[in-house]
Amino acid sequence: MSYDNFITGIQKDSPPEELSIYLKALWHDAKGDWDAAHKLIDSIEDKTACWVHAYLHRKEGDQWNANYWYKKASKTMPSLSLKEEWDAIVKALL
Repeated sequence: MSYDNFITGIQKDSPPEELSIYLKALWHDAKGDWDAAHKLIDSIEDKTACWVHAYLHRKEGDQWNANYWYKKASKTMPSLSLKEEWDAIVKALL
């Protein structure tokens, strides 16, 4: 799937089935459903899930928790805007 198709798909009522769990979480986040995004990713602890989880807590405003998850993802909290980070994660995962 291309980035443009992913963005267009956000207008639909549900995420495309072929998306990974990580991209489904980011899809829900883009729809404004932080809780659904967090529920999808909360119990997965691989580095990709930790990166998405870190972003979600950063968006939530919980910097301490975000830093915890960035460290688990072997990343540091970026100085990018939330939108720029969301774009970067989506592009990296597509």
